[in-house]
Amino acid sequence: MKRKLILIISILSLVLILATGCSTEEKQTLNVLNYDIYIDRSLLTEFEKANNVTIKYDTYSTPEEMYIKVKSGASKYDLIISSEYMIERMINENLVNKLNFDNIPNYKYISEDFKNHIYDPSNEYSVPYFWGTLGILYNKNTVDASSDSWAMLWDEAHAQKIIMMDSQRDSFAAALKLLGYSLNTVDEKELDEAKELLIQQRPLVMAYITDGSPAIMINEEADMALVWSGEAVSAMAENEDLDFVIPKEGSNIWIDAMIIPSTTDKQELAEKLINFLCSTEATLRNIDEVWYSTVHTEAIELLDEELLSNPAFNIPQSDLDKMEMFRDPKEFIDLYTERWTELMAN
Repeated sequence: MKRKLILIISILSLVLILATGCSTEEKQTLNVLNYDIYIDRSLLTEFEKANNVTIKYDTYSTPEEMYIKVKSGASKYDLIISSEYMIERMINENLVNKLNFDNIPNYKYISEDFKNHIYDPSNEYSVPYFWGTLGILYNKNTVDASSDSWAMLWDEAHAQKIIMMDSQRDSFAAALKLLGYSLNTVDEKELDEAKELLIQQRPLVMAYITDGSPAIMINEEADMALVWSGEAVSAMAENEDLDFVIPKEGSNIWIDAMIIPSTTDKQELAEKLINFLCSTEATLRNIDEVWYSTVHTEAIELLDEELLSNPAFNIPQSDLDKMEMFRDPKEFIDLYTERWTELMAN
């Protein structure tokens, strides 16, 4: 499957280079903020060369960390890739510019399934990048997944062999769904129940990390991990003893998108980069790098059947029907943060 994808990418590479063209304008700097390990860095190098621009690339681990970086004003960014619930907050706080889609013709390739969502209902501020879900990556030789439940992460038989995310919304989501609650709850009693459940789990947890779980699972140093679906796809490709389950209680469906913050003075150049990343060739190369589910209608037609048959990549409708999208809890975010801080200090 990977050989076929590499061949398709090679054929399209020349088209991408020719379409991007070269610039003789004075060199500019474009500041980009993204999750770590979430792009094919060679794409940025190509964009730099073709457009006489320097890209300063900064990373973060969680949307909350990104928000603090932006709000602090210590660094000004021209393009940000982040999660829908934090984009919703930033739009409501006037931290994001509307886009000029005349500069983003490749937006035509974005599937209608990923437009008109509640975080950007009029599709004025963001361009979807990847999508996915949250679930459990596990070793088939050591874990019985027949329960198909978030309770797997609380199984004492796997003490110190369980990895959780160092991400308050994601780890709380697992506990809240196990309890039968919405992952967007703002009920303090429900949040306290979830916190207590996570405190009970803590002695079983090997580590709380946001990156690195796939490598640990590939090396069979842990039995299971709370992961995003793309992490599961990449790990399963490296170790055939690994599998992925979306628990029966339901989970989170997320959309990460590209936005331009209101502090930029390089709106048109940032839109040019968005358009570049929305090309078919760039999308295929990004898929080959990060293995998350694509929002791109043309790229998905060029993917190998092996990848499309992987339920961690092409998530079944029966699982999607049980999912919720994170919402911005507004002032209630402090309720999550306070309880997460208490959990980490416990």
